[in-house]
Amino acid sequence: MEEYETGSSGLAAAFGVMGIFYLAFAVIIIVAIWKIFEKAGKPGWAAIIPIYNLFVLLEIVGKPGWWLFLFLIPFVNIIIAVIIYHNLSLSFGKGVGTTILMFVLGIGFLYWV
Repeated sequence: MEEYETGSSGLAAAFGVMGIFYLAFAVIIIVAIWKIFEKAGKPGWAAIIPIYNLFVLLEIVGKPGWWLFLFLIPFVNIIIAVIIYHNLSLSFGKGVGTTILMFVLGIGFLYWV
């Protein structure tokens, strides 16, 4: 009997291409956050440590560390993210427009502004 391929190689190639784009996007965001931390006088390597990077971000915007727990509450975390993004843009001398672009395009946008 003949064996037929199921076409899974095409699916694997699609996921491979998506994985490459995902990794490229992740590297761009990590580099941008690294540079933001360095501009704020914080260690850049903090950008690659998952929970600690939020703690450092809270330090940059002048919020207390217990705000980390607010990220665990559904819907509240969105409001807290907007507040932190806005305070981050203000700490670099930017305005509300930068806050909106950061929320839509990601935090990496601030590095290029």
